[in-house]
Amino acid sequence: MTDRLQKVLANAGFGSRRQIEQCLREGRIRINGRLAQLGDLFSEDDRIKIDGRPVSEKRLHSQQKHHVIMYNKPEGEIVSRHDEKGRASVFDHLPALEKGRWIAVGRLDLNSSGLMIFTTHGELANRLMHPSRQIEREYAVRVHGHVSDEQLEQLVTGVELEDGFARFEEIVDSGGEGSNHWYHVVIMEGRKREVRRLWEAIGVQVNRLKRVRFGPLFLNSAVKAGQWRSLNREELRQLSGLTEISRDQLAVYAAREYQKPVKRARENRRRRS
Repeated sequence: MTDRLQKVLANAGFGSRRQIEQCLREGRIRINGRLAQLGDLFSEDDRIKIDGRPVSEKRLHSQQKHHVIMYNKPEGEIVSRHDEKGRASVFDHLPALEKGRWIAVGRLDLNSSGLMIFTTHGELANRLMHPSRQIEREYAVRVHGHVSDEQLEQLVTGVELEDGFARFEEIVDSGGEGSNHWYHVVIMEGRKREVRRLWEAIGVQVNRLKRVRFGPLFLNSAVKAGQWRSLNREELRQLSGLTEISRDQLAVYAAREYQKPVKRARENRRRRS
């Protein structure tokens, strides 16, 4: 049986399919001693190395259960494992894994907060992020200044950004006081800073941005900023139906919920500094 190399490595927990494809472009992966290329197929007899380290057959062929958790990202954390400035990372606060690695489903910029999904299943991450899936993301946005009905209509109709046409699927007025006003917006893509750029395109400044929903998953008040929780069986069932990935591949993460491993986070930051 053969399959594309990036899909096999993603399913084994080495990253999302996009991340694996980037590793292939950077020449970090070898198959049977030669540099692997995009489009290479993997078969059972092939030998893989990533950054010079052999990938075990057991990991490549295992049908292990994969985990999915949600995390409430606070402002000021980066979505990266490495940072030259030593800033706090979302990965500092995630639970330890015996196998695989946590893969971030999409990103939030430094000054944004809210719901993030992490999984050890690379193909699940890829399908959740792929534009063809048209998965809704909902954000609570606080803007500064008056916004007219005409401007709101323009955001729903669509505007041209530097990387193409974009629009909100829905905008709901959530009230506010003074010059600050809250809206809930729904978008179907995850382009870089897309929500902020849409508001900026009509001359409005965003001063708070929080993701509150990703597809069927909602961020509830029980998960405080900087904390995570495992998904329950019903949420995993919904993700399975949304992505067409078998529910048998997904497991409830068996650990204490609403956990914040502060000690490990501090140790990680000391090592980076």
